[in-house]
Amino acid sequence: MKYLELDGGKLRVSNIVMGCMRIKDLEQTQLDTLVHTALEAGVNHFDHADIYGGGACEERFGELLRREPGLRDKIVLQSKCGIRPGYYDFSKEHILEAVEGSLRRLCTDHLDILLLHRPDTLMEPEETAEALQSLLDSGKVRWFGVSNHNPAQIQLLQRSFGQKLLFNQMQMSLAHTPMIDAGMTVNMRIDQAIDRTECTLEYCRLEGITVQAWSPFQKGTFGGPFLGDRENYPELNEMCRQLAEKYGVTPTSIAVAWLTRHPANIQVVLGTTNPARLLESCAGSALPLTRAEWYGLYKAAGNRIP
Repeated sequence: MKYLELDGGKLRVSNIVMGCMRIKDLEQTQLDTLVHTALEAGVNHFDHADIYGGGACEERFGELLRREPGLRDKIVLQSKCGIRPGYYDFSKEHILEAVEGSLRRLCTDHLDILLLHRPDTLMEPEETAEALQSLLDSGKVRWFGVSNHNPAQIQLLQRSFGQKLLFNQMQMSLAHTPMIDAGMTVNMRIDQAIDRTECTLEYCRLEGITVQAWSPFQKGTFGGPFLGDRENYPELNEMCRQLAEKYGVTPTSIAVAWLTRHPANIQVVLGTTNPARLLESCAGSALPLTRAEWYGLYKAAGNRIP
């Protein structure tokens, strides 16, 4: 397992993150097995959000922490807030209330990391920063980041908040690559050259912000998995199969390795509740794809390399 040392070494996180969006309906023994499988594989970072399962996912995880209190010191616990039914809310009142709810459901006195979930265009940055500073000063949250934000949105908040924002959680997979596409075809009059992210990946690298890739196996926006879709991605699936055979892993591992191979030191947020699939993903944590293999996979996904 590869680990990232952040904030001058004060925070150490695995580059594979166990996403907890789908744990609500797991049996107790299934959840226990999933979490311990992750820990034994070296995963120490667990991702939540107050909206997952209407709060039930945090509650289920909190039940586990209550039953096994020793686990809390072994994990980096992350949650997100800011999404309300039908709108987004980065007001001080909502952020503080949301964090209190997450702490209660997770049976803990602090979050290691809090992300602001989706950009609130009505955000008053000074007010939002006040909320984050209050959480930092009280010890209820130790580090902060955002999710689905572009560079200007990050800068707008960072200007008012003294602690460095460390994370930006963005959708990214071999079959969803807007953060890479425009940079590959600069100044070309083709659709791939359209910058849909305002150079978010490069900005995060320049500013030392860690990108967390969510939906790492999705095609497009919520289009389902590309692995196994030989009708729409025959070349990509075949190349994943060949590389899996070469490295003694599975195509799932190769899809993860394509993300972790990038020098941006991307974290991969998994959504699986299948322990075997989780282990396959972990096998891609530090798998050293060559440049030719990395670019070959990108091209096999239907992208142009001029």
